[in-house]
Amino acid sequence: MNRKNLAQAFWLILAVLSIALPGTAGEAQQPILKPGQRVAVVGDSITEQKQYSRFIEMYLTVCVPQLDLKVMQFGWSGEWARGFAGRMNNDLMPFKPDVVTTCYGMNDGSYRPYDPKIGEAYENPMRDIVTRLKAVGATVVVGSPGAVDTRYWRGGDAAQIAAYNDNLAHLRDIARKVAAEAGMPFANVHDQMIDVMAKAKAVLGADYDVCGRDGVHPGPNGHLIMAYAFLKAMGLDGDIGAITVDITGATTATDGHKILASDKGTVEIESSRYPFCFSGNETTGNLSILPYLPFNDELNRLTLVVKNLDGEKAKVTWGKTAKSFTREQLEKGINLAAEFLDNPFCEQFNKVDALAKTKQNYETFMIKYAITQFPGIVRALDNDKETETALDVMRTKLWEKWETQETAFRAGFVPVKHVLKIEKE
Repeated sequence: MNRKNLAQAFWLILAVLSIALPGTAGEAQQPILKPGQRVAVVGDSITEQKQYSRFIEMYLTVCVPQLDLKVMQFGWSGEWARGFAGRMNNDLMPFKPDVVTTCYGMNDGSYRPYDPKIGEAYENPMRDIVTRLKAVGATVVVGSPGAVDTRYWRGGDAAQIAAYNDNLAHLRDIARKVAAEAGMPFANVHDQMIDVMAKAKAVLGADYDVCGRDGVHPGPNGHLIMAYAFLKAMGLDGDIGAITVDITGATTATDGHKILASDKGTVEIESSRYPFCFSGNETTGNLSILPYLPFNDELNRLTLVVKNLDGEKAKVTWGKTAKSFTREQLEKGINLAAEFLDNPFCEQFNKVDALAKTKQNYETFMIKYAITQFPGIVRALDNDKETETALDVMRTKLWEKWETQETAFRAGFVPVKHVLKIEKE
């Protein structure tokens, strides 16, 4: 093994060992979401990729629809915390957010080893953002920055990778401190990405990128880690529902799932609450990261319980897939969302996700290329009143279009009918 590979292996071992450290994203958090709230997802170019923001929006819409939340993303490529602090009143406040997630630090670290001036330049605007949002009654889920990939950043230079992840860890600690001082929840995105990246690369190889081939911008796998960290910080319990089939008695289901018919182990259900669905395979897409991330166990539990099974094993068919389980497993309950990754919800989930993507693309255009520019236009035209009036009309039109996009997105979320079949083997 050459020196470069040895150094990479060394830092990989350190990353694996870090999973035992306190302060990971898996810590229990108190629920913060209330019905009817507005949630803003704020950050830099990683947010503007509109992947973890979309995963959050999809989860909050189809997995916990009883909360009736509205979500909007405010990502801006290249942005530092101080940049958002400067545009927050103009861009974010008209949305009237109740909950705001922030994810800054990747750019604030200046892509070099940490020094106290970097920390100060990050801490001051982060505290300003949180203080101002708290003053208007919003809850801020203060997210740490993520990580750079241990293979791809700076061409795989182990020393530079270690130095910058150390820098980002310092900014993580500052974000945690700012959150604690304000009494706000903290999302430890950095540790979660470091931990899961180490686990995944240990199995799939160093070339499996978690933080993207440029080392900074993740693919769907890394974005699922980020979404997990934020959703956990929101205190969501992960219970999507439970279906209980008594072979000798009644079949029941929890809220969000209606039993339409049940006969001899065949159950027809209509669900207005979806499990989260994934794309890709064992090495690509967000599905590839699942073995190394407790997303299904902690956030995505649609449970099937079977009682009074006449036999030691049974075949469960759900959609196109059939799997065998022991009586003990079925009596305890199996997680359908984890056991059947290709399931009857996937098609409709993808249709709703496409609408979410359209909406979030519009949000980037609306904020970045229009509303953010309005104050500068007014100043350039010497605070001309006609200009201000015209821009007020345009702002109203832009928000009306956003409401149209929001309505179309929600209209795509419809109940799904599906059938479970349980047969003794």
